[in-house]
Amino acid sequence: MITLKDIAKECGVSFSTVSKALKGSPEIGAETIKMVQQKALEMRYHPNLAARTLRTNRTYDIGVIFEDQTGSGLQHQYFATIFSSLQMAAMTRGFDVTFMGSSNTAEFDYFAHCKYRNFDGVAVLATKFDRQDIRQLIKSDIPTVTLDYLTDAAHAAVMSDNNAGIEALLEYIISKGHRRIAIIHGEATHVTEERIQSFRKITKRYGIPIPESYILGGIYHDPVTSAEATEILLGLPLPPTCIMYPDDFAALGGIRVLNKHNLVVGKTISITGYDGIMLTSMLSPPLTTYRQDGERIGELLAEHLIEEIENADLYEPQHSSVCGKLIKGASVADIRV
Repeated sequence: MITLKDIAKECGVSFSTVSKALKGSPEIGAETIKMVQQKALEMRYHPNLAARTLRTNRTYDIGVIFEDQTGSGLQHQYFATIFSSLQMAAMTRGFDVTFMGSSNTAEFDYFAHCKYRNFDGVAVLATKFDRQDIRQLIKSDIPTVTLDYLTDAAHAAVMSDNNAGIEALLEYIISKGHRRIAIIHGEATHVTEERIQSFRKITKRYGIPIPESYILGGIYHDPVTSAEATEILLGLPLPPTCIMYPDDFAALGGIRVLNKHNLVVGKTISITGYDGIMLTSMLSPPLTTYRQDGERIGELLAEHLIEEIENADLYEPQHSSVCGKLIKGASVADIRV
């Protein structure tokens, strides 16, 4: 069984340095923390949770709430990346992660379950935030961090910069000469609200009029609703030359409809996605999209939550915003004359 002394010997540092580094103590330099935590992973170090639980009155278990309407769960690469990164960051600090999620949770009480499981903290990645049990959880004394959601309650949050994503995509689309630009958004969430507001603001900045018929709703990660919205857009008297989809996976439904209408993506019709999942680079042509930094988002979710767990008396809720990167595929045609 690997011990702290074994890790200290391998790293060439003291026992106390290893102990502090694994806790992420600010007394230890960032490089030392990274080196020690990486070595602990390589050596497959596992703390004695039973002894530590008795000593600290903690479970060293973090709950993660994730649910979505399509039931895709962690099959979706973007959220799978966030969860994996969160789990890895938590493990280096000695915490286990327990996943909670379902596409049918109407009768499930997350707050009661979290209290029953005695989680040290909870990360809420996706859910209906207006649920009573979720509101209770966020307002409770259980340390909580949310993804892409802020409330008046004092809790940590990590936000993907949706404004930056929509702006990067739109500026690229506009640079290619497009002015008839449509957007298909997901269900009513804080993320959707941010994206639509950004879409309206940026098109207005460039003097591009957008009819309301160019703004349609769908469901995130759902090709079916995006396909239906695409049919509606193509049936307009003046169809758009470019369609922005709510995410890469949803764009697949739109592509199927475009093919049915004998439209060639990147030539006779232009499209963009969102998220930057691996699949997009394998499409023909490769999809122009905005890659969200799931790795960094997961790290920050874990860091904020564990900081509150370990320093509850002094902790002040942190709000972080994470930018991604524009991926210029070949799905946006250059229509400049």
